[in-house]
Amino acid sequence: MTGFLLSKGFVAGFGGGFAAAAREAGLEPLVLHLPDDPESRLAPADCARIEIAYLSRDWRFSSHYQTFGDTVRASPNLKWVHFPSTGVDQHPFLPALLERGVKVTASPGSNGEPVGQTAVCGLLMLARQFPVWWDAQRRHAWEPMRGDKVPRDLRGQTVVIIGVGTIGATVARFCQALGMHVIGVRRSARRAEDPVDEMHPPAALARLWPRAQWLVLACTHTPETHHLVNAETLARMPRGACIVNVARGGVVDEPALIEALKSGHIAGAHLDVFEKEPLPAESPLWDLPDVIVTPHNAQASDGNDRRSAEIFLANLKKWARGEALITERAA
Repeated sequence: MTGFLLSKGFVAGFGGGFAAAAREAGLEPLVLHLPDDPESRLAPADCARIEIAYLSRDWRFSSHYQTFGDTVRASPNLKWVHFPSTGVDQHPFLPALLERGVKVTASPGSNGEPVGQTAVCGLLMLARQFPVWWDAQRRHAWEPMRGDKVPRDLRGQTVVIIGVGTIGATVARFCQALGMHVIGVRRSARRAEDPVDEMHPPAALARLWPRAQWLVLACTHTPETHHLVNAETLARMPRGACIVNVARGGVVDEPALIEALKSGHIAGAHLDVFEKEPLPAESPLWDLPDVIVTPHNAQASDGNDRRSAEIFLANLKKWARGEALITERAA
């Protein structure tokens, strides 16, 4: 038998597909669950039975997350762990797994469209100056925008999207539909299906900052992208530019952004991610008038679990056949 560490929620929602995939793979599964009490732990004998573990979202965003990490570290025969999103480096127990040679796979693209849609929503709310209307609503004030206070047309404006994967491409398609000029930035070359007007490598950013009336961050957080948006790069952007960050908080130097927002050089921002999360209550970002704060929740959608489960089950068949797993992370 092959021991699987799976949540009860995963089995309830996708048990039929799991059973079918296991049969097709020729596996006889032994399913183990974490104890209901998050303070309890599986017995060592049960940990020894676990060969495959799946950190589904119901565990990831619950009090069982720590229990899951402790359990996979304590499972001596663990061979493979699947994660529900792309950013596996955020998990503190990952290095211990990689050091042991445990295979690690992720679910890239499973939440890409919802994140992209949230980014576009933030862009549109800033473009149409919803924060102005919200402020008036809170004061019960009827204050239509007139004269030089009306928003600029989006059509014809330029958006620079850093990171054109599933998220960035979703944003790009919407922006093209709005009549914007779309510039994509990524390491790989432009493909025919990319919904951009221009594609550039990261080395071209030095000459792209002055063109970025809108900047959408949808890239990974790496040493190369850490504080990519900083005092110098913000100063090179056009006055009145806006920023949407659905990447990682570390891509932006927050104090530099706060200063640029206070000065009015940057007109507004939608931020879903932050250098410290939860965002501290004392952060000025909460109260700046043209900042939309969302709690690292841009991906929220009821289809994410299904998309992630489909990737896991496709990999299960490959694992049983000894084939290379899709989305496997290199050690």
